[in-house]
Amino acid sequence: MSNFVQHPYHLVDESPWPLISAIFAFGLTSGIAKWFYTNNTNLFILRLFILILVSYQWWRDVARERTFQGLHSRLVELGIRWGIVLFIVSEVFFFISFFWAFFHRRLSPNVEVGTLWPPAGIKVFNAFGVPLLNTIILLSSGVRVTWAHHALIEGSHNQAVLSLFVTIFLGIYFTCLQAMEYYEASFRIADSIYGTTFFIATGFHGLHVIIGTLFLTVCYLRMLKGRFRINHHFGFEAAAWYWHFVDVVWLFLFVSIYWWGGAF
Repeated sequence: MSNFVQHPYHLVDESPWPLISAIFAFGLTSGIAKWFYTNNTNLFILRLFILILVSYQWWRDVARERTFQGLHSRLVELGIRWGIVLFIVSEVFFFISFFWAFFHRRLSPNVEVGTLWPPAGIKVFNAFGVPLLNTIILLSSGVRVTWAHHALIEGSHNQAVLSLFVTIFLGIYFTCLQAMEYYEASFRIADSIYGTTFFIATGFHGLHVIIGTLFLTVCYLRMLKGRFRINHHFGFEAAAWYWHFVDVVWLFLFVSIYWWGGAF
């Protein structure tokens, strides 16, 4: 009697990519440490390049499982949906810790910062300058990615591709403006608790914008190849969820850190 039992679940084949990506992600931290201490970026660039290659291979395998092998059934997709939801919830708590630290110091500045907020000597950003522009950019990108999703559902392939391209462009534009803002900042991460909480919170958000832009770029390339169907495109939908999460976090950052937190 055969022991073979059919089931709707996807048992993932053995893959080297999780282990390799973990090794080089850990190695990336040593590259960053060498960059900070010796001002040498060679190790960081090498590890980052290899990590990008590994990520490409891993994404390629997942796309093959879904598109050509048909392994992502409805039940498998349901599990992936819950996985993405729990991942975003974990990210919410990740940012809550930063907001908690900022609110605690903003509401009760201690004597080490002169019982003032912002601390003496800190020249904060004008919330209605570049931060407001970045807010408009991210909100506009959220509208465009929603437009792309609805266009995909309605079968308007060209509109979906164009809207997703605009979303990616706006994400890159946001990152460039934030980099310019950091470059022109009058304070650094070591300048009291304000500099620490500001750069940690906004910096990790900027990292999430870069990650979200990469997710959307992969979806854009798959969309160009016609890999998404009207009723089966959760890869793009998950990236859109992540992008909306990034938008919401930025709204909290803008209101709490740039506007309310920067007021005397």
